[in-house]
Amino acid sequence: MTDAVNVHPLVSPWGRFGLYSFFIDAPEPAVVDTGIASSPAEGMAPALEAIGRRIQDVRWILLTHGHIDHVGGAYALWELTGRRAQVVIHEADAPLLRSRHEHAAEYLAGRGRYLGDPAGEAKVTAAANAVISGEMEPTLLVRGGETLSLGGDVTVSVHAVPGHTPGSVAYVVDGQRSVFVGDAVQVHGAANGFPGYTDPAAYRTSLEYLRDEVRPEHLYLGHPYRRADGTPYGVELDAAQAREAIDQSLAVEGRVTAAACGCLEAGLKETDSRYSPFAPVAEHLGYTGDPTLEPSPFFTSMHGYRTRNQNV
Repeated sequence: MTDAVNVHPLVSPWGRFGLYSFFIDAPEPAVVDTGIASSPAEGMAPALEAIGRRIQDVRWILLTHGHIDHVGGAYALWELTGRRAQVVIHEADAPLLRSRHEHAAEYLAGRGRYLGDPAGEAKVTAAANAVISGEMEPTLLVRGGETLSLGGDVTVSVHAVPGHTPGSVAYVVDGQRSVFVGDAVQVHGAANGFPGYTDPAAYRTSLEYLRDEVRPEHLYLGHPYRRADGTPYGVELDAAQAREAIDQSLAVEGRVTAAACGCLEAGLKETDSRYSPFAPVAEHLGYTGDPTLEPSPFFTSMHGYRTRNQNV
């Protein structure tokens, strides 16, 4: 039987968020997600040195999805490995790694339609320029179903879990069901207090797939996502906590879906509410968070529901 592969969290702060990356201590070491531009040199390198590992020896950079706080440090980390690491991302999210401009385009096509901020595009562009260390072509594009060899008998399987983004994936260390999901399990959201997903139906299907098929023994989240009482989950969840987090995520999604569908069926109305035109959703759910704070998960998700109902 294969010895357990150790996983080391690499946590770095960024504004209101905690950014979680993870070091898989395999013969060909891997880092899952990369934080922002400063994360590899200022956070990862000293953390790895403290456990007797070198950032130069990383041979795999596994990206769960394309958002700036997950791919921002990819180019910098790749450089620190002497450009020897393989950079892996789902083909649907690869444009976000290749081009900073794609992040502004995503903003304008989705949540930016509701925020009413004439400087919004400029702000997103400035953020992308500041926290994305470089545009780059990935080494390996995946779709889900692939198996990656990390040397010796250590393999990682790739599972498509779309919903948060079209190209969200989970990486699973085979044999021990250590599962890295990025932002595919949101529970009650992170600092904004609301779950964010671009495709609600895909998000739910992916949660069910993780619960019923993948069945994590160890679940690693991309941020300190929160329970109903506001307390955050830790960096690593055991099997029981993983099941709880996934079940809670499904329950939250069900309530949001009911509220959003009711709002859409009644007809969207522009008001002076900061949640307009989805004010009834916030009222129904008792959501009082600030929907304008990036990454604006309230409007991201509401636009996802609206997109699925093309007649609205």
